[in-house]
Amino acid sequence: MSKVEIFEPGVGGSFVDQDLLRVSAMITVLEAEGKKIIRYNLSNHAQAFIDNDQVNTAFEKDGNEALPITVVDGEIKQVGSYPSNAELAAWTGMSREELISMVIKARDAANDGGGCCGDKKSGGGCC
Repeated sequence: MSKVEIFEPGVGGSFVDQDLLRVSAMITVLEAEGKKIIRYNLSNHAQAFIDNDQVNTAFEKDGNEALPITVVDGEIKQVGSYPSNAELAAWTGMSREELISMVIKARDAANDGGGCCGDKKSGGGCC
């Protein structure tokens, strides 16, 4: 399995980044599947930014515009935006079949959670 690291901007302010929420949710799902993604936040892990020469160079060159930076096995794969869910899955070594299975499990779990159409507990619903 590859080592995936995400170097993120510092936290602060009241702005909610929808892409950050998506990535956080995907990382949670991947970790539940046994995958590991290391996240470094500039506010709390400044030394990690300094210790990684490639990240340090990119950050010195472009400042906050370079963040987030995704590093896979020591190589920068993405700068300035978060990776897609498919990229995260592939970079953690998840096969296509594992990804499909994970998506099906997530869909089934969402359908079990309620709503008139997918509520299996009540035997169906209004749809």
